[in-house]
Amino acid sequence: MAEPTPETHVIAFRAAEQLLDARDPRGAIRLLDSVIAAHPESGAARLLRARAYFASAQLRAAEREFQYIVDQEPDNAFAHFALARTLQRAGRAEQATRHFRLAAALDPKPEYLEAAGFDAAE
Repeated sequence: MAEPTPETHVIAFRAAEQLLDARDPRGAIRLLDSVIAAHPESGAARLLRARAYFASAQLRAAEREFQYIVDQEPDNAFAHFALARTLQRAGRAEQATRHFRLAAALDPKPEYLEAAGFDAAE
């Protein structure tokens, strides 16, 4: 079997996006594992895999990936929001609140403000 190329990884990433959109998060994870093994620094691949873990209810794995993104990109509002949703779903509401508030502070989208408990009119 031929050695994967950067193009192969791009194709795998795009296919993983399609699988996640088609509600096959486990298939997406399988494709992303090889992409991330080759490019562990890829925030986009890790974020997509975190979303796939969340969609497949693998909350610890999702938390680990979202936390990695937050550590690497502390100003990534979506990563904070997604980490908060993961923590909330895992029954850790107090920890979730911190990340909901950070997401809202970084990007005052209505859904972030609402999740943080802030009034959008404030």
